[in-house]
Amino acid sequence: MTEITGKSAPGEDISRPRKSSWKYIGPGIVVAATGVGAGDLVATLIAGSNFGYTLLWAAVIGCLVKISLAEAAGRWHLSTGRTLFDGWASLGRWTTYFFVVYAVVWGFVYGAAAMSSSALPLQALFPDVMDLKWWGIACGLVGLVFVWFNKYAVFEKVMTVLVGVMFVVTVYLAIRVTPNLGDAFAGLLPVLPDEKDSILNTLGLIGGVGGTITLAAYGYWVNAKGWTNTSWMKVMRFDNRVAYATTGIFVVSMLFVGAELLHSANVAIASGDKGLIQLGDILEAEYGTATAKFFLIGFFATSFTSLIGVWHGVSLMFADFVERYRKRAATTGEEVASGEREKSWPFRAYLLWLTFPPIVLLFQGQPFRLIILYGVLGAAFLPFLAGTLIWLLNSSRTPREWRNGVLSNVMLAVAGLLFLILCVKQIWDQPWSEFF
Repeated sequence: MTEITGKSAPGEDISRPRKSSWKYIGPGIVVAATGVGAGDLVATLIAGSNFGYTLLWAAVIGCLVKISLAEAAGRWHLSTGRTLFDGWASLGRWTTYFFVVYAVVWGFVYGAAAMSSSALPLQALFPDVMDLKWWGIACGLVGLVFVWFNKYAVFEKVMTVLVGVMFVVTVYLAIRVTPNLGDAFAGLLPVLPDEKDSILNTLGLIGGVGGTITLAAYGYWVNAKGWTNTSWMKVMRFDNRVAYATTGIFVVSMLFVGAELLHSANVAIASGDKGLIQLGDILEAEYGTATAKFFLIGFFATSFTSLIGVWHGVSLMFADFVERYRKRAATTGEEVASGEREKSWPFRAYLLWLTFPPIVLLFQGQPFRLIILYGVLGAAFLPFLAGTLIWLLNSSRTPREWRNGVLSNVMLAVAGLLFLILCVKQIWDQPWSEFF
């Protein structure tokens, strides 16, 4: 069982470093699947359709930036034996206030967005079965039941299967459009498009590669796997690199599709999930019905993995927040590894919050003020994550051996600055005059 769950066998030396091995891979697959949603794929498609291969380098940098954030979160959990929320709480009450507001508002709007995103490809595959909102409700309920009754081990296996579907579909499409490899390699040179707002578009692509709060959830999935001490550090780092190599393949594949199928034909698609439905129509006209349906299956796998990933990972974080608040004492990775959090009432209460209140938005549309708050909080989370990880991992809260080195500090600082710029732009672009 040690090879499957990652937990130590009786009498095993838990301080002995494990060798990184493919047999241990798991949390990385989960974070890759959750972090790459339909919106990320559309943003990459649009970048490819607008600029061809020019911004391929930006997609690669996006993966490297997210590797540094997820590695730092996992390193905190393993080196201290404490959860990330426990680390946040040690920085002051302001972190608790931020997390609570974020979890409530972001979770409410994200629930509706995730259900709608999962419903779109199903309605396209089965147009005469039921309305979009009912498909959305069905997806939310299936996600609720699945996460409610299964522990991490089953959750990871299902996510791995769905990632396999995503991988096959995206790579197949990239090969099908016959990419120009010479132009693709040229796209690895850091060049900005000669167009208005090219810097912000580039930063947006870098920041949009794979995950927001799911990067923070990575440490919780590492613990849920049974990795709770520094002997798993090499394994975690290998797992994390696999995660963002996988993410990179998804993103680069969709950029190839955008560059070859859309850019060369000067075809524009809408932003948001509906852009993928348009792509399905274009694929059907170009390559036939079978390719279009195959793509829609991959679109569903992409959306549904994000749904159940957030349903599980953020609920785990919320449960940790409640337990930390109730006990007023340090919470440990061992508690997460035991699986008891996944049965707790805070975990299941947040699951219900993600599922049922957002259904109202599917019927009534999304309230204007709530959408603005959602956008601002979402943009603010990654600067918060990068900044607090720099603080925690350079202080005495972390054992000296596992504190940040120069490279980690530089990467986290770059990530924090990048996401701060994007956050300010997001806040600046909001129609605040209509808010009040």
